[in-house]
Amino acid sequence: MRNLLPSDTWALMQAHPDALMVDIRMEIEFMYVGRPPGAVHVSWYEYPEFTPDAPAFCAAVLDEARRKDRTVVLLCRSGQRSVEAGRALEAAGFTDVVNVLHGFEGDLNANFQRSSLNGWRFDGLPWEQM
Repeated sequence: MRNLLPSDTWALMQAHPDALMVDIRMEIEFMYVGRPPGAVHVSWYEYPEFTPDAPAFCAAVLDEARRKDRTVVLLCRSGQRSVEAGRALEAAGFTDVVNVLHGFEGDLNANFQRSSLNGWRFDGLPWEQM
């Protein structure tokens, strides 16, 4: 699994438009917090269980990717869930998995706030929300 900063991920996506960005956050995060344009949504886990189902997740990503050698870029809130999900994809035979470091919202600052230190949104990359 490659670990790329958001700006490097954006450059990869521009250079390889066939790469698939998968936002793995919960549906509520995907819909209301914001997301990169063109990202597909496949949750790593959902409320209220908060328990990943790795085989179901990998099958859903394969449905979107159509093949296991396609570049799959994983994005979560802060880059933690996506590491777990990336390991599951690799174990399932995916060969080109990218984790977006710091995720969409980034790390917490001293005041326990996100989007102020790093992350997709902090870096000024394209995003949208409902």
